[in-house]
Amino acid sequence: MYSRIAGTGSYLPEKVVTNADLEKIVDTTDEWIRSRTGIESRHMSAPEETTSSMATIAARRAMEMAGVGPEDIDFIIVGTTTPDVIFPNVATIVQAALGIHDTPALAVETACAGFMSALSIADKYLRLGEAKCALVIGAEALTRIIDWNDRTTCVLFADGAGAVVLQPSEEPGILTTIIAADGQYRDLLSYPYGVSSGFDKLRSGAPAALTMKGSEVFKVAVNKLSKLVDQTLAKAGVDKSEIDWLVPHQANLRIIQAAARKLNMPMEQVVVTVTHHGNTSAASVPLALDTAVRDGRIKRGQLLMLEAFGGGFTWGSALVRF
Repeated sequence: MYSRIAGTGSYLPEKVVTNADLEKIVDTTDEWIRSRTGIESRHMSAPEETTSSMATIAARRAMEMAGVGPEDIDFIIVGTTTPDVIFPNVATIVQAALGIHDTPALAVETACAGFMSALSIADKYLRLGEAKCALVIGAEALTRIIDWNDRTTCVLFADGAGAVVLQPSEEPGILTTIIAADGQYRDLLSYPYGVSSGFDKLRSGAPAALTMKGSEVFKVAVNKLSKLVDQTLAKAGVDKSEIDWLVPHQANLRIIQAAARKLNMPMEQVVVTVTHHGNTSAASVPLALDTAVRDGRIKRGQLLMLEAFGGGFTWGSALVRF
């Protein structure tokens, strides 16, 4: 038994922040941002929007494509770094919003690799027969934890959500997944405070924002993703020439290009949304997937390589027959 992607969905907030907008609030230029990241614009959630509200819209759209209703979903898992609240976990908030009851509802916290972790877990539940219809979501409100005076990070991150519905299949859908982590790199990309560490500083109103050592993150990301591609192909017994589409984490155009070179794939076979989505962390892979499915690029039967790399460091991949 395999699991297959029966439907995809996504959501982007209405507000668009362009590079020209950022030029007005921080010492940067459109040329600087484009040349180093490939980003031209990104979406920012409205004050009343939350990670769960964006996730709920993406989930409904995926369910609609799959032709399933709330009564069909028996497993929910959400990858996010920016949950609405500490608890209840964000998946239960989405569950309630969708009118789903008495099912597992889990959240995983693996930063930009959050959707890949969630997809791998849901795939195992379906393969083992523990679930029959899973809702897998990646959603983020990253603009809430950005220092808008830090030109190295505020130009990168954005908000949004993406989702897929998984159903059992006798034919290969998700061929294989790999997830991994290495905590020795934690200080290269992190958020400084939490409940059991530095909470007193948060309560006192001390400033806190995401921090990143960009050049070091880039080097490790390219190295780990290169190895991840080889491991994924070897595990599935697939040659890289068989892949129709690369659907990568949309962190930085240069990292995406490096991953494409590893697969000997022309950029015409790579789904690139970072230009107008920015880095939406756990939401970026399902957002890119849904974009390419709905515009007709990705078709049923094609072979996809999905991969992501995030803070922790964490990383993950999936080889998928769509």
